[in-house]
Amino acid sequence: MDTQERIKEIVTSNPVVLFMKGTAQFPQCGFSGRAIQILNACGITSPFTVNVLADEEIRQGIKEFANWPTIPQLYVKGEFVGGSDIMMEMYESGELQDVFKA
Repeated sequence: MDTQERIKEIVTSNPVVLFMKGTAQFPQCGFSGRAIQILNACGITSPFTVNVLADEEIRQGIKEFANWPTIPQLYVKGEFVGGSDIMMEMYESGELQDVFKA
């Protein structure tokens, strides 16, 4: 299975997926840590996370998958939502909470 197929499998088989640096317990960059905090604030306490630092193929492949150059990346029900800044804007407007309720 190639990297793009692996990523597609991950995002379609889990309702909430965060590709991040580190883990939910130990984020290894500030943006990834903020993404976890935003998810927790939305009541998503155990999202499926993928540590891109542990898999170079995924780390590069995820940038191509969404055509998005930065990490973290949030997917909900197989759809790309955005990175840390977009998550924050959506959270502050209430839009992110609606995404999880839908």
